[in-house]
Formats: sequence, C-alpha cells, structure tokens
Amino acid sequence: MATPVAGSSRVPSPHASGRTRDPIRRALPGIPDTDPPKKELLKATARQSGAAPVAGPKTFGDALRRGPAGFLRLLGPGVVTGASDDDPSGIGTYSQVGSQFGYGLLWTVLLTLPLMIAVQEMCARIGLHTRMGLGASLRQRFPTPIVGAAVIALVIANTINVGADLGAIASGAGLLVGGIPNVVYVVCAAMLVLGFQLFSSYERLSSIFKWLTLALFAYVITLFFAHPDGPRLLMGAMIPRVELNSAWLAAVVAILGTTISPYLFFWQASSEVDVLRAKGRLRTRMKDEELVSTRVDVTTGMVFSQAVMFCVIASSAAVLNSHGITQVQTANQAASALQPFAGHFASMLFAAGIIGAGLLAVPVLSGSAAYAVREVGDFGGGYGIRARFRPTFYGVIVAATAIGVALNAIGFDPIKALFLTAVINGLVAPPLLVLINVVAGDSRIMGQHASGRLSRWLGWTAAGVMAVAAAALIITVIPW
Repeated sequence: MATPVAGSSRVPSPHASGRTRDPIRRALPGIPDTDPPKKELLKATARQSGAAPVAGPKTFGDALRRGPAGFLRLLGPGVVTGASDDDPSGIGTYSQVGSQFGYGLLWTVLLTLPLMIAVQEMCARIGLHTRMGLGASLRQRFPTPIVGAAVIALVIANTINVGADLGAIASGAGLLVGGIPNVVYVVCAAMLVLGFQLFSSYERLSSIFKWLTLALFAYVITLFFAHPDGPRLLMGAMIPRVELNSAWLAAVVAILGTTISPYLFFWQASSEVDVLRAKGRLRTRMKDEELVSTRVDVTTGMVFSQAVMFCVIASSAAVLNSHGITQVQTANQAASALQPFAGHFASMLFAAGIIGAGLLAVPVLSGSAAYAVREVGDFGGGYGIRARFRPTFYGVIVAATAIGVALNAIGFDPIKALFLTAVINGLVAPPLLVLINVVAGDSRIMGQHASGRLSRWLGWTAAGVMAVAAAALIITVIPW
C-alpha cells in the first residue's frame, strides 16, 4: 500500500525526470526511454497553431460577471460527463422503462440526481486536490490489486458498451439514411472517433465534446411532440410508485446502474486533471474557487443528464405505453416506434440524438478505460500527449474500439451485451464507491479539502443504494 505524506496534496510524478514508463515503448528495441522536449511531446494546441483561444473565466464569480457566455465557457468536464451518461445504452434503458411502466418511474430522476452530484463532485474533488486521476489517488490509500481488480472489470464493461454504442450509432444512421449495411456505419463511426482521439489536442477534443452535448436536446424537443399527460407526469415524478415484482425491481436496478456508472468516476477525475494540465496549472495547489467552479460544472452536468432521462422516459410513456407498446428494448426500437404516433420528424430527431450521444459516449468509454489502466499501471499518458510517445495509453483506446467493431461484425446480441455490462457495473460500483468515499473523506490525502458532512452522507447513501441494487440484481438474475 502506498502511504501518502501527511498534509501533502500531491505525490511526486514518476515522469518528472523525463523517463517514460510506457510498457510498449520500453519494450520496443532502439526506442529511447526518455521523452523529447515538451514542444514535441505534446499535441499541437490552438495557441501553437496560431489561433489562440479567448481566455475563459477563472472563477464562478468571473463567469457570472461575463454573463451567459461566461457561464457557458466555465462548463467543462462535469457537463461532458453528465451528457456521456445519456449514451445510446442509457437512452435504450430509459425508453424501455417508459414504455413498460409509463410515468410510474419518473420519480427515480429526483432520487438519483443528488446521489450523482455527490459522487461526481467527490471524484472531481479528488482529481483537483491530488492533481492525479482517480486510480492513482485510490492507490495512495488502498493496495494496487484491489484497485486493479475494479479497473479490469471496468475495462471489460466499457469495451462491451463501446460495441453496443457503435451498433446504436449505426442503427440510428440507418434510420436516417437507409440502404447501407450497418457494419459500414460502425466502421466509419469507429474511425471517426479514433481519428479525433489519436490526433486532436485536448482543447479541440474538449470543444467537440461540448458541442456533441447539444445532440441530447433532441430528446427534450421530442417530449413536446409526444404531448404527455401533464397531471400523470407530475404524479409520476413526485409520488414514488412501488411494485413488488421482478420486472419493476429489474427496471429500478437498470436505472441505477445506468445513471451511476463506474466509468464516469474515472472520466470525471481524469478530465479535471487534463483541464489543469491544458491551463498550465497542474503543479499549483488547489484553490477554493476552483472547487466552487467545479461544483457548478458538475451540478449543471448532472441536472442536464437527468433532464434528458426525464424527457426520454416521459416521451416513451406518452407515446409508446399509452398505445400498448411495452416491449421496446433499445433506443433504435424506440425511434422507430415513435413515428406512427409522434410523427416522422420526432422519430428522426430521436434517431439523430442517438448518433450524437453515441459519438460522445464512445470516446468517453474507451478514454476512461485508458485513464484507469494508465493510473493503475503508473505509465502516464493522456489526450494532450502525442500517441507515438504513449502507445500503451492509446493502445487501450484502439483495442477497446477494435473489439467493439468486431462484436458488431460477428453479429453479437446488443440486448445481452448491455445486460452483461449492467451486471458488471452493478457489481463494481458499490465497492468502488466505498473506496471513493474513504479517500474523499481522508484528511491525510485531501487535507483541508476533504469532503464535508453532507457530501459524505450523500456519498455513503449512494454506496448503500448501489449495494442494495447489486444484491437485488443477483437475486433477480440467479435462478434459485
């Protein structure tokens, strides 16, 4: 176990000397084990290419003084994380819940929102204070094998999810432009995503991610075409409806597993560190105003995420459940089923949302896997560094994407694949949340920025709720 220095907010970087620990690079003969100068090591930024970006707001107060534009520029990792939570797999889960139970499970939006905010704020706080990703921070407090076991499960679940989301992108494209085999769309989407991940700078990737979040507004607009029943919608959102049967229990477990997913924990912390690195503030200590700004970003992202969830469930309830369609299992099936009742435009809008959500989620899924492996393996890497100098980090991304393409090529069942990822995430999330809560509340690691009472209470509640959900999942899956 690595023991942190009392009162220290950072541990020495293993790469401070310029020597690389990348396993693939060190294994290749004739390759120097030292990094080149920083200008060659890092990808080209907007400033280096002659298009210097406008300086964004440094604090929440500064953002407010700049008006709406300043507030939007303040948003970053939290909004991207929240939007990536609404990937095609999640949209499929919400569509299924709405079609099967109508408005009856809308109340889960209000249940999961504060838990999501607390968990993601903890992950962001850890990244900001330690100036390291979540895996590296957890290794300061727990043995590497424990963290490594969680990371292995995370990588497996993420890889399967990448394949499912690539398939969803292809199906969504097929709804808009037919006549082309789905595997062609899968390969094109994978190459597009990989191209940006391998060659774009972090600043450019961050900008692309932010723009892709706009695709999720398609589901907000779709709700207006669905014409939901106002009184029933409000009742479903405010009054919990409980049914003591396996179908209802499975739906609640699916919602929890979709909204509070382990890959979001790693992505949030690593993204905060990448933002600091891009701003040249990685070696400075965390300031209180940074935490305030991050809280605003995280809260905004989680509210946005849950608003999309609300709209998808409500739209499916209003259009599908009310017409007796209760067997929708994927986002693409929901898009097709919407057309006869909500119109061609609503169906196409839903399909466009699937494509945008998938293009955002796939790089987050493969990227979070690479960050997690990097932090446990302690070999460095990140979107800001050129791929040839960190082949292991980018190798994880390429491998996850390639396996996702292969799964689609062999015709895997997306329903079974998503069920498997839900099981893995449901079992990994509770112990991982325990580790996160312990680290976030440990003053030896977090110093004065250890989590407060409310944050700890919500964090442990999330861990408890996810543990109950995992137990329920096991009960419903195993034939007794």
